[in-house]
Amino acid sequence: MTTSRTAPKAARPAFVCDACGHQPPKWLGRCPECGEWGSVIESTVSSPLGAGRVVSSRMPAEPARPIATISAAPAKAVPTNVSELDRVLGGGLVPGAVVLLAGEPGVGKSTLLLDVAQQWAAGAGSPSLVVSGEESVSQVRLRAERLGALHERLFLASESDLGAVLGHLDAVRPGLLVLDSVQTISAPGTEGVPGGVTQVRAVTTALVGVAKERGIATVLVGHVTKDGQVAGPRVLEHLVDVVLHFEGDKHSSLRLVRGVKNRYGAADEVGCFEMHEGGIASLADPSGLFLTRYHEPVPGTCVTVAMEGRRALVTEVQALIGAEVQGSPRRTVSGLDSARLAMVLAVLERRTKQLKLYNREVFAATVGGIRLVEPSADLAMALAVASGGLDLAMAPHLVAIGEVGLTGEIRRVGAVGRRLAEAARLGFREALVPPGCAPEGTGIKGMRVTEVADLRSALQTAARASAEHGGQ
Repeated sequence: MTTSRTAPKAARPAFVCDACGHQPPKWLGRCPECGEWGSVIESTVSSPLGAGRVVSSRMPAEPARPIATISAAPAKAVPTNVSELDRVLGGGLVPGAVVLLAGEPGVGKSTLLLDVAQQWAAGAGSPSLVVSGEESVSQVRLRAERLGALHERLFLASESDLGAVLGHLDAVRPGLLVLDSVQTISAPGTEGVPGGVTQVRAVTTALVGVAKERGIATVLVGHVTKDGQVAGPRVLEHLVDVVLHFEGDKHSSLRLVRGVKNRYGAADEVGCFEMHEGGIASLADPSGLFLTRYHEPVPGTCVTVAMEGRRALVTEVQALIGAEVQGSPRRTVSGLDSARLAMVLAVLERRTKQLKLYNREVFAATVGGIRLVEPSADLAMALAVASGGLDLAMAPHLVAIGEVGLTGEIRRVGAVGRRLAEAARLGFREALVPPGCAPEGTGIKGMRVTEVADLRSALQTAARASAEHGGQ
């Protein structure tokens, strides 16, 4: 009797995008997921655990223990002595934690991390190692000299090979590793080019394993795509413990480090920094950057309080109403949402009956380079536009907080108490807030808080406050 044997299934050809990790069923010239041309490559993958295959159990390296007997001391954060970064991280860097810091080229990621490495070497009791895959050690030394980051326990290396990076870890035994950037490192024996999906995944997986095993706090620098997302496969954000976005306009000195994911603290914190010729400095109180000091009140301005993470920032909104034009007038914004401005203009014209804006150019902007995207800035935007259109200057001690609805109503927003406390600290004496948001009891010391139900009552209250200020 003849027995027929089924030949083992051969590895099937598969296709994967080297830019985003998408796996189309066949080769394509352009990836349908990310739109990159020529990024789909063929890779041979063997099937995973097949049906009927059994995984046998084995003795674990360390037995499971009751949770009450496990010490939390090894996971205690070590401060970096960069106050705003510690604020976002939740107190500092945890030994063995892996942080992914992403940002646009030239925004200041390398400068910030070089300062962090110097502060760590000076105060943490263990060396720090900066590995650059994009610059030579001489170039990094020049930047460190400008920053004053020349410490004997701060080590520099320029490598693009993962094996060499691991060799530096064996030699230096650092407490902090900064890798700039993860897209420039290649893993031997792994398919793909440096920066591709396969290479980035392999490099990150290896570094995460080494960081956990040796207790090395690791910061990986990542590139971003045109739309501001972390470049490379999304699996990177799942592999690391903390994901931070470094944001800022190249034409402004303000920089923001925004927490996106944090296993050791709050994921909605924001750190503020200021870039200057000598490097980068933490801004514990950045509100003054977003205000303009006028000798006399000027039409077309209104102040609001925005929430960046958990911190309240007093911010000025400016608006300029241009001359009447034929055809479609321009609506230009800087630091604001153009769609929300268009909605606010339509509501102002329809619900107040005082402004005719359909044939006039409108320019609106924030001060200091901050970007306001939350709806709580709607009321300040509307009052700034009305102030410019009616040539009526708002009282300099007035702040406006609230979302504007399509019927002209003022809707509630969150954290009003924290916003008002920050405005009162900076000397503002009157606030317009949505109904039901005024503080109970004695309220905010030194501040008169008025609830406004719609745009019409907000304009009347603001005009009254302006008249009172002019009569003083």
